[in-house]
Amino acid sequence: MAKSKTKDKRDELEKQNGQQGVEGHDKNEESKKEKKKVIIVESPAKAKTIERILGSDYQVISSKGHIRDLPQKQFGVDLDSLKLDFEIIPGKESVVEQIKKITSGKEVLLASDQDREGEAIAWHLSTILGVKGKNRITFTEITERAIKEAVKNPREIDMNKVNAQLARRVLDRIVGYMISPLLWRIIKDAKSAGRVQSAALKIICERERERLRFVPQKYFKVWIDIAGLKAYLTKIDGKKVKPTDINEEIAKDVVKNVKKVRLADIDIKEVKKNPPAPFITSTLQQDAASKLGFPVSKTMRIAQELYEGVDTKEGHIAFITYMRTDSTRVSDEAKEAAEVFILKNFGKEYLNESASGTSKKSSKTKGKIQDAHECIRPVDINITPEKAKELLDKDHHKLYELIWKRFIASQMSSAVYKQYSYDFESGRYVFEASIRERIFDGFEKVYTLDNEPSEEHKELKVNEEYSVEVKTAESQTTPPDRYTEASLVKTLEAEGIGRPSTYATIIQTLLDRGYVVKRRKTLVPTVLGFVVNHYLEQRFPDIVDKGFTAEMEKDLDEIENGKRDWKEVVRAFLKEFNKDMEKAKNEFFAIDFDTDIQCEDCSGNYKLKVGKFGLYLHCPHCKTNKALKPDIFGVIDGNKLYVVKEQNSNEQDELEQEGQEGTNKESNTQRKNSSSNYSKKRFYKKGQTSNSKTTKKKK
Repeated sequence: MAKSKTKDKRDELEKQNGQQGVEGHDKNEESKKEKKKVIIVESPAKAKTIERILGSDYQVISSKGHIRDLPQKQFGVDLDSLKLDFEIIPGKESVVEQIKKITSGKEVLLASDQDREGEAIAWHLSTILGVKGKNRITFTEITERAIKEAVKNPREIDMNKVNAQLARRVLDRIVGYMISPLLWRIIKDAKSAGRVQSAALKIICERERERLRFVPQKYFKVWIDIAGLKAYLTKIDGKKVKPTDINEEIAKDVVKNVKKVRLADIDIKEVKKNPPAPFITSTLQQDAASKLGFPVSKTMRIAQELYEGVDTKEGHIAFITYMRTDSTRVSDEAKEAAEVFILKNFGKEYLNESASGTSKKSSKTKGKIQDAHECIRPVDINITPEKAKELLDKDHHKLYELIWKRFIASQMSSAVYKQYSYDFESGRYVFEASIRERIFDGFEKVYTLDNEPSEEHKELKVNEEYSVEVKTAESQTTPPDRYTEASLVKTLEAEGIGRPSTYATIIQTLLDRGYVVKRRKTLVPTVLGFVVNHYLEQRFPDIVDKGFTAEMEKDLDEIENGKRDWKEVVRAFLKEFNKDMEKAKNEFFAIDFDTDIQCEDCSGNYKLKVGKFGLYLHCPHCKTNKALKPDIFGVIDGNKLYVVKEQNSNEQDELEQEGQEGTNKESNTQRKNSSSNYSKKRFYKKGQTSNSKTTKKKK
């Protein structure tokens, strides 16, 4: 019995000791956790990549994007003091509480993206958590070297950059909250008005008006085929002629009188084709749209994932540098890595000694670079497209391959061509042809390769005569193309409207609001889009003015550079905006457009009006009303709606699905369909022309 009691006591003591051991282990674990520093980033994927690099000394957590903003259901801006009323974004309360709990009593580093928006996220976090001092770290690539270097060199939050973002947010809030209710009161179908989106909408609408006003001009192309060359008629009586100068009479005369030509001259010279600069945000968006068929939003989503890190069979890997940048700068380390790769795989002759590593920009965009960021490039040049194919899915691999090839090409030597130019004469007519022969591929070894031309032309001799048959083709100029996502991004960048981080949002917002639809990859304004644009042009001309919007971007840049006070910029905007607002509030505005749509019940034409349920058609002659079908597209020019075409139901909104494979060029059929709708309409305005392209019909 005593023995049993002793055993029971021993068991109890062992149990207590065991519990003490567990508690001691737990305390050690807690102590270990207490030693951790906390890094806060925006996304879980980015957190996972960085934590893998830094190891157990750091805990990396995610804010899952923005956590604080102006209130969703209130204005949130005191227009007198410009005091801002921020609130935790609904649904993010638990995230904030978890961050507070994890960071309590620990050293915190804020590692959101290095653009204005990222700096503002860091500022909001620091305010909520009450952390001050040098707690901000940034990097352009998620690699071991870059992350460890950033952690060693934290800085204070850049309040100039934060203030630039606050100014943008306030300006957008003012426009959205103050104009949108007026739009809703007048146009029931209207969703809202945005500051930068409205300028983009006007650009798209203006292009549609150009197409409406375009008057096609017929002309003839005249050429000869000789020794694999196509030589076009370029001079008559020693004077240069444009294609549109050649009419049917001239074409017939050339066919009648030219049976032989004499080779008057051959000019041979060596020309270089320089490598492209590495990608910046806008050029990546344009190339991905034209070569891969990716919408801008899809390109940015995939690029974000490649930057933050992707789960692969070899672990969680970041593939590219930061994807929102307008700088072509290349770090010294990246240049050296590219040099080693090129020397090893291609040879010294393929190395560009003056490789692109500076922010070379046109004079038009030179002053618009937001930061001294790097270009978009692979973080490890040795992860070739072939290796990446084993690690990434189809779309991620396509975009990575595009980025990898563009970067490695930018560090390679120029391609060299021998260019041959030929002049053929026959009486008063001169035909010209040129052809290039590549003698060194250079960067085209990896980027682009032209087809090898025929060498038959080398047998041609000066002053020799050759029998030829003149060919002609009747052609006509065509309207300027509608914008694609790629060409709109290019225009927005050239005009200084928006920034790399906003292009995708601008386009997606216009699509979501129904102001624009996408057809065969082109952006087409809807009737609603035209009506909204018309209202904004009449009541808020500055908001849709390209020059005004671009100047506002310059003001934001000056705030970031510490040259302007953000409140001063907002007040200057308000001074003029309030005048337009008073006029818009007090003056009656009617939606009452003539149309070229014939009434179904009488011989008159409908008018476009707006009622309780939105836009509709009204016949002033027989007083009948008709719903405006969503498949009706048109152009408002002056005070009249001209219908372009009623789309068949199977043609409606050919919105490209994400993942659909694109081609490098539109087919001839697509090009014809997208540019000739207007040329067949009955409403041309005489005497008006525009920049033109050509279609042709052989005779």
